[in-house]
Amino acid sequence: MVHKAERKLVLVYHGTVERSYHVELGLNPVGQKERLGDSRTPEGTYRLEHNPRSDYFRSIRVSYPDRADLQRARAHHWDAGGSIMIHGQPNVLKHEAAYYQTHDWTDGCIALSNADMAEVWRLTRDGVPIDILP
Repeated sequence: MVHKAERKLVLVYHGTVERSYHVELGLNPVGQKERLGDSRTPEGTYRLEHNPRSDYFRSIRVSYPDRADLQRARAHHWDAGGSIMIHGQPNVLKHEAAYYQTHDWTDGCIALSNADMAEVWRLTRDGVPIDILP
């Protein structure tokens, strides 16, 4: 589960919080992702899938856009966007490493430190649901 306002990703197992991690979000973090290029992190319930190829330290794909996201975007004649991931730092840094843990910097993804991402990668299975809350 991600709590955007708190910048937290929590791993819950059988109703118990097992781990909690600090995250950074899209450059425009408030509100629901509506379209390609809005730099928002989506809100809703999605599924996760490990992505073995990434420009970032590990990545897990979030199943955005879902049917409702696509319908909302189409109603406005927008491209819903996609490629929303949970990931670590870029493989090629454009800023000092500390920047990535103190600023929202993604295009809408959920970013963790590389150490935290290694743990989330190991503890998360494909198909598990994720709730992304405001």
